Amino acid sequence: MNYTSIAQVILSIILIILILLQERTSGLSGAFGGGSESGAYQTRRGFERIIFAATIVIAVAFAVLSLIGLTK
Repeated sequence: MNYTSIAQVILSIILIILILLQERTSGLSGAFGGGSESGAYQTRRGFERIIFAATIVIAVAFAVLSLIGLTK
C-alpha cells in the first residue's frame, strides 16, 4: 500500500464526516417543501461556511490524489 492510497482513505473518511456535519432540512418534509426555510437558497454563515469550504477543498484534494494514482 503506497502513500497516495493511505491519504485517499484518510481524506475519504474526513469527507464523509464533513458531509454528515452539514445541516440540512431533516426528514421527508424537506423533500416536499415543508422545511423551516421558505426559500431554496440559504446563506451560509460562520461554522457552516467553514465546513462547506473544507468539504470542497477535501473533495478536490481527493480527486487530485485519484488522478495521481491513475498515472502510477
